[in-house]
Amino acid sequence: MSKKDSAGVAQILAYLNEKNRPYSAQDVFTNLQKQCGLGKTAVVKAMEQLAQQGKIQEKVYGKQKIYFADQSQFADVSDAELKEMDARVAELSAEVQTISQSCRQLDTELKELNSSLTTAEMEAQIQELKAECSGYRERLDKIKSATNHVTPEEKQKVYKERETYVKEWRKRKRMVTDMVGAILEGYPKSKKQFLEEAGIETDEDHKVTMPNI
Repeated sequence: MSKKDSAGVAQILAYLNEKNRPYSAQDVFTNLQKQCGLGKTAVVKAMEQLAQQGKIQEKVYGKQKIYFADQSQFADVSDAELKEMDARVAELSAEVQTISQSCRQLDTELKELNSSLTTAEMEAQIQELKAECSGYRERLDKIKSATNHVTPEEKQKVYKERETYVKEWRKRKRMVTDMVGAILEGYPKSKKQFLEEAGIETDEDHKVTMPNI
């Protein structure tokens, strides 16, 4: 056996004694692959050798072999000690759960902080908003200081003129509609053909809608 193989066997034995739980050869190969540097075949042979030497125990379950540390090398544990260990395991499990929950909470807070603006970004944004407000304030001051405001009388005059024009628009459109209707009663073609031949353009042609008064 080479020095590498001997070192690998020693590592496997130490691993099984340390963990003191059952493993298959595949488990040991996977867990110690980087440390031992042994191939799967070498691991299988090493574990069989250790079992033959009585340094580890072997159990066969169907086609699979399970290996574990020789229990005779460990001191007997009393029921009281087992209860104490169980209590310690429960205590550590609760502690792990609490720490895990704290880690998840901290991770959530970290994500929120990473997604928020930095101090420098907030300061830059404040400066931008101040500049924008300053621009609006200047525009407002100009509007307030302007001398060409529309008086209520001028505004009312514009509204009245608009109302007059809209009424006239509606009146003329109704007149044209009535005339076209009368002509179409004896016209052999369609309304569309008549409007085209007469060169009449409608509001709809220009996508214009008559406003309300």
